[in-house]
Amino acid sequence: MTMSLSTDVRMIKGVGPQRAELLAQRGIYTLEDLLGYLPFRYEDRIHFSKVKDIQPNGTYTLRVRVMSGQAVRSMRGRDAIYHLLVQDDAGGSLPCKFFHGGYLEGRLKPGQLLILHGKAEVDKLRPARLEMVNPQIEVLSSEEMDSTEVGRIVPIYEAIGTFGSRQIRRAMYAAVQLIDTRMLDLLPEELRARLGFPSRGEALIQTHFPGAGENLDALNTFRSPAQQRLIFEEFFLYQLSLALDRRATRKENAIAFRVREDAVREALKRILPFKPTAAQKRVLAEIAADLEKRAPMNRLLQGDVGSGKTIIALQAAVIAIENGTQAALMAPTEILAVQHFLSARRVLAKAGYGVELLISGLKSAEKAAALERIRSGEAQLVIGTHALIEENVEFARLGFVAIDEQHRFGVLQRKRLMDKAAAHGHAPHVLVLTATPIPRTLSLTLYGDLDVSVLDELPPGRTPIVTRITTEPHLPGVWEFLRREVAAGHQGYVVYPVIEESKLELKAAMKEFERLSKEVFPKLKLGLLHGRLSSEEKEDVMQRFRKNETQILVATTVVEVGVDVPNATVMVIEHAERFGLSQLHQLRGRIGRGAARSHCILVAPMRMTDEARARLETMVRTSNGFEIAETDLLLRGPGEFFGTRQSGDLGFHVANPLRDRELLELARREAFALADDSGQTQTLQRILRALPGEWQRRYHLARVG
Repeated sequence: MTMSLSTDVRMIKGVGPQRAELLAQRGIYTLEDLLGYLPFRYEDRIHFSKVKDIQPNGTYTLRVRVMSGQAVRSMRGRDAIYHLLVQDDAGGSLPCKFFHGGYLEGRLKPGQLLILHGKAEVDKLRPARLEMVNPQIEVLSSEEMDSTEVGRIVPIYEAIGTFGSRQIRRAMYAAVQLIDTRMLDLLPEELRARLGFPSRGEALIQTHFPGAGENLDALNTFRSPAQQRLIFEEFFLYQLSLALDRRATRKENAIAFRVREDAVREALKRILPFKPTAAQKRVLAEIAADLEKRAPMNRLLQGDVGSGKTIIALQAAVIAIENGTQAALMAPTEILAVQHFLSARRVLAKAGYGVELLISGLKSAEKAAALERIRSGEAQLVIGTHALIEENVEFARLGFVAIDEQHRFGVLQRKRLMDKAAAHGHAPHVLVLTATPIPRTLSLTLYGDLDVSVLDELPPGRTPIVTRITTEPHLPGVWEFLRREVAAGHQGYVVYPVIEESKLELKAAMKEFERLSKEVFPKLKLGLLHGRLSSEEKEDVMQRFRKNETQILVATTVVEVGVDVPNATVMVIEHAERFGLSQLHQLRGRIGRGAARSHCILVAPMRMTDEARARLETMVRTSNGFEIAETDLLLRGPGEFFGTRQSGDLGFHVANPLRDRELLELARREAFALADDSGQTQTLQRILRALPGEWQRRYHLARVG
């Protein structure tokens, strides 16, 4: 039976209907999709280690037989530790221990052949002997000792539900036999030859089932020639999508704003509430230069917490308004939208500009009136959430769009806002704002189609925030310190990771609010803010806190962005080990906004993981957002850098922007050079025609403009 890359995965030997359902949960529907599910690790099963040769803290792969196994349960009968004794063919025996290993009881029988992969550790109860704790385990039987299991470098796949690594490997072996090494290659032949990459078919075969002579270390660090080719290909296609978007955007017509006229200059001076920093002047000049052009601006403005991004966005909005157009600012949450609205109204209303708020929480009559002011042009700057992109929102003449915390919006959401301007026959100028400092590597990946401006200087008068780590037993002292700050006229936040109690045994905001109000701060006024409150309730809580009618705000991470109360000087974060570095940095950014010294207190348990401790120690060591971002990227990796999976996930199968930085830079240069070469249109069209549908969706590669 002849198969193509689009063949249904159910037709592949070893898959079938039930396993196909599991694969579908990972977006794997075709032979092409399955081949894109790559091993995350490789084991040398040609040369197994001997028990007699293993050393403490070394990682080994052993072929052994089961001698005995027993599950020992705790007094409560819940958790079980499974003790396993194995022996290799040289007679060396090794004890193994599996925490929560009750599932192995009855599954492992004396005489069974196993492959174990794990770290050898010193047995804490018997320091003279070694053991393996929770090693990866694979059960073999004599009839399964084929060429996919032993006698080769073996690929290890992440299990998909009950579809385990061994079963995936056998199905993948069948899939690889269907590969035609002459299959259509997505990389231009000239480029592949110049960079010395193998063909796509050869790369897939060698990545799934490398030859016996391949370097195991290179494979496990994704440095084999086959892996490098596939990594480059993913980066190249994604960067090509950015390059084509950029090329298409620059062909669109925007309104060339008058920036240098005296009236515009005076308007900008009139709204400034403080003397701008050198960084703010530099960035505004970069934006102004873009706004003067017919090609639409597409610029990313990075700035640490408190660096003045909002005032820059408002200045750009004033330029648009002074040129007879409207401006829009879209924020991901209602709290942030309201905060921007209050800031804009404070700065712009005195200069006579019409500022409008559009969020879902508005009452029907208020929303209808707002929509009419937007339609008529009376609303010159419109600030809102996703409500801005609803079909019934019509602008009179939208010329400038600012999008705050862009990574929280999907690609289509951003495009729908820009289409509001396109309805009038022109593209908008676009400014993307982010308070999440992004290392250059991720910036090239996420925002490679944008020009980048960086606000790397804080306004004068900011007092550095003192950050320290403490533990639960010291909380009474923390509460006493917070009382003293409130007595001095200041305010504070107490942040918890969850709203209500859960099985995770974490303190919850709602219960702790009750306890703090009654037992800890009975003479003070406390507010409670979390994501389940209605828009009106959230705004009421925030207004009370802004006016200092409540001195302490108990909250979840809903205060992570958009809350600006200069009088707040204390941030207490309980279960701080549960938060990511980016979140901790954003939360700390809620204080230190006035002249008074501010304190961030991270409450954590005595015992925590090394990674959690590294995060908290980073917070104590530095307040530099870019240094924190680099550390966060190292600790968590690019896939989780933003704390939540974002809409329009990049979805790389093998490429890693942090690990593969050099290949990313190379792929970017080659992709942008190809897109900019007018003589390469046929090559571009061939690549696009060859792309499977899933790749087109992932990289948004649908046209050559």
